[in-house]
Amino acid sequence: MRLDYTTGPSRILIADDNQQNCELLEAYLAGEGYLIDFSSDGEATLKQVEREQPDLILLDIMMPRMSGYEVCERLKKSDATCDIPIIMVTALNESGDIEKAVNAGADDFLSKPVNKLELTTRVRSLLRVRHLTNERDRLLAYLAEVDGLVERIPQVPSM
Repeated sequence: MRLDYTTGPSRILIADDNQQNCELLEAYLAGEGYLIDFSSDGEATLKQVEREQPDLILLDIMMPRMSGYEVCERLKKSDATCDIPIIMVTALNESGDIEKAVNAGADDFLSKPVNKLELTTRVRSLLRVRHLTNERDRLLAYLAEVDGLVERIPQVPSM
């Protein structure tokens, strides 16, 4: 059973131009209770992220119209999307490819063929961190709001 730190299921975007890869990743994640969306090229992925704000992205590197590296760099440079965990999923497995993915801002890297246990464990772990970070940010905002209210209460002089 998956730990859930949100009020609803986590949303995962699978960005891959190969339909069979999408179906395999979806099948591996089936039963975990995630909402899964798909995108088949780099530009469409950016638009999908803007619309849906997924909790995690499984991003292929070799895609039409824009590489996964470029998509990752753009998402990590934007304040609105920089905190979304990105797992690069690719057939490329040279150390230079991994280094390039990390330099683009990827949070993790999986080589194809993807191992089901490795995928589900990494997805679960990154989602847990994302949800805990979101909860921390909500608590900090609440505390700041309470602190602001306390500062506005008039002070009664002591006698």
